[in-house]
Amino acid sequence: MRKLVGSLKSMGSWRGAWRVPSTSAIAQARQRLGVDPLRVLFEQTAVPVARRGTKGAWLGSRRLMAIDGFMLDAPDQDGNVEEFGRRTNGVKSSAFPQVLTVVLGECGSHAAVGAAFEGCNGDERALAEQLLPRVEDDMLVTADRNFYSFALWGKFRETGADLLWRVSASVELPVLAWLLDGSYLSLAINPKIRGTRRERLIQQAKTGTDIDPAEAHRVRVAEYDIPDREGNGTNEIICVITSILDPTEATAEELAAAYHERWECENLIDEVKTHQRGPARVLRSKSPDMVSQEIWALLLTHYAIRSLMCRAADEIGEDPDRLSFMRSIRVIRRHIVGQADFSP
Repeated sequence: MRKLVGSLKSMGSWRGAWRVPSTSAIAQARQRLGVDPLRVLFEQTAVPVARRGTKGAWLGSRRLMAIDGFMLDAPDQDGNVEEFGRRTNGVKSSAFPQVLTVVLGECGSHAAVGAAFEGCNGDERALAEQLLPRVEDDMLVTADRNFYSFALWGKFRETGADLLWRVSASVELPVLAWLLDGSYLSLAINPKIRGTRRERLIQQAKTGTDIDPAEAHRVRVAEYDIPDREGNGTNEIICVITSILDPTEATAEELAAAYHERWECENLIDEVKTHQRGPARVLRSKSPDMVSQEIWALLLTHYAIRSLMCRAADEIGEDPDRLSFMRSIRVIRRHIVGQADFSP
């Protein structure tokens, strides 16, 4: 606050009776403000920022998006513990109460355009469902295998967006027809449907009969591996399903490359949790409402930084990934306190 108003006195704009507010006074002002203004501000301003020419942001005419979740540590206060809970692992529990946050991020710009959060023992899929109003029909939404369910896939498809989600080996995907690019057409069948009814659905799909979306979804499957991959993923077959059924719109190889772009959402999370907030930092707010307000503020600040970075990258014809997030933060911090130097 001192940095923001420091030059007002020399400009003759300083009221003699006014004093820089204390830390507790600022905290009380935050409490009076509440959560909703920050949430509404995010909902109204956080829209996709990548332009048609933004590198790494598109697969053909589809805007690459990703859903992912992460945890934020909150101060160890009784109210926060009651509201958000602690993660447990056997007899041990986390040192701090934690907030489970799920975001819808734009892969090309790393900008989060949707978010939902609740206690750490919440359900990522339920939070992802809250992001449905943020999904637009020109998007290709990617997600890892933890998000897939038959019901959630159907709800996201109802938005008009295309999907590219990884699925686990437990999801049975019958081969309806092999395609020239190595992918195949299949059915994602409601897991409640079994036996002869399931086989009848598969035969109907093979003959081109319309399928009730409450029973099954037509999908295209691409399976691939990553050579020389180390760690737990060694020799692992990655299976992704997509609503893009025509391989001329996106080949299996292009789908694999697009799914890899989902990792850009991991960078978004790292930027919010580590670079912007600071390594190993706990949120400062000591009550649940102020924790929620602080999370919206973190996301708003990240969105503002990433919007500026994307615009700068577009102006020089570079991929936004080529710009340093930390360097951008430092530049903004140096300039933001100069706002009071200019007369309204």
